[in-house]
Amino acid sequence: MKIPTKLPEETTPFVWGIVAGAAALAIVGFNWGGWVTGGTSERNAREASRDAVVLAMAPVCADRFRAQGDAAAKLADLVKASSWERGTLIERAGHATLHGSTSANSDVARACAEMLAAPAKG
Repeated sequence: MKIPTKLPEETTPFVWGIVAGAAALAIVGFNWGGWVTGGTSERNAREASRDAVVLAMAPVCADRFRAQGDAAAKLADLVKASSWERGTLIERAGHATLHGSTSANSDVARACAEMLAAPAKG
């Protein structure tokens, strides 16, 4: 079998068409088609997981807070504290420490503090 030494004339436009089509497909796919890289996908999964934990555990934290003996006094202190300090107060009290964890979850603590302080504001 003899290997051709010269490609047909229509080969060059065909190859350029493939290259341009692939580039256009990538641009459209990543910008408007919802395609993401592996790193972006992992970051999105971590954020979704964190958000799910906060959504599930903030009410549990608030219930723990309300179940303590001096909840009314503690709630008054929480409402008086600045919005920056509220999460820290919940963390220190241990209400945002998840089962099996040795430290408080700061995201849960902030959401819990917002839940507890919101009704007292209105």
